[in-house]
Amino acid sequence: MPKESVTNNNRNYLTLKKISQTQGADLFGVADIREIKKDFLLSPKLREKFDKAICLGTRLSVSILEEIDNAPTRLYFHHYRTLNVFLDQLALQLSNYIQKKGYLALPIPASQIIDWQNQAAHLSHKQLGILAGLGWLGRNNLLVNKTLGSKFRLVSILTNMPLKIDKPTKDNCGDCRACITVCPSLAIKDNPEEFDHIKCFEKLKEFQKQHLVDQYICGVCVKVCGKKMK
Repeated sequence: MPKESVTNNNRNYLTLKKISQTQGADLFGVADIREIKKDFLLSPKLREKFDKAICLGTRLSVSILEEIDNAPTRLYFHHYRTLNVFLDQLALQLSNYIQKKGYLALPIPASQIIDWQNQAAHLSHKQLGILAGLGWLGRNNLLVNKTLGSKFRLVSILTNMPLKIDKPTKDNCGDCRACITVCPSLAIKDNPEEFDHIKCFEKLKEFQKQHLVDQYICGVCVKVCGKKMK
């Protein structure tokens, strides 16, 4: 790649990162989506327009998480929804900036299920976060960041703007198994690939039926994630 192009990519990257952080983002990364965008639940015509994804993350309140014991709380549920709205607004602002610069930008909702039977969204923010170097797939089946653990929410923006691409991290959970011992559904195993999605989802439905929350969320493993990482 010509030196001028590299410089332009880096400049755009740093500009977007600064804007995002100024507006409240704690995590910022850019992923190459050319190999995975075929799996996005978007029309082929729309998918072909983009080759990158900007991933933004905002931390959860530690104080609100501390109230969680073995089930989600109403306070956590409200906080969860508030952060999703905040992230959607953040993605919208950054998308508008990108469009004003003459490029395409498609903000993907922070939390919007479009296939309830299969619990599928337009795309996986977690997968994009891994590609963008924001963290790794933890034993809890969540994106784990070396600084924040899993205590954050994500949103993504698809774009064709020239940007520096981040690389996935080689970090992992190491010896930390805090999430295994607290999981109320016993869904978390030592091997991340053995995570029991069915057990987890059944527990989330149970929480909803008990009227603890009005959405399929938990937060128990999120609370402890990162405390014992080395």
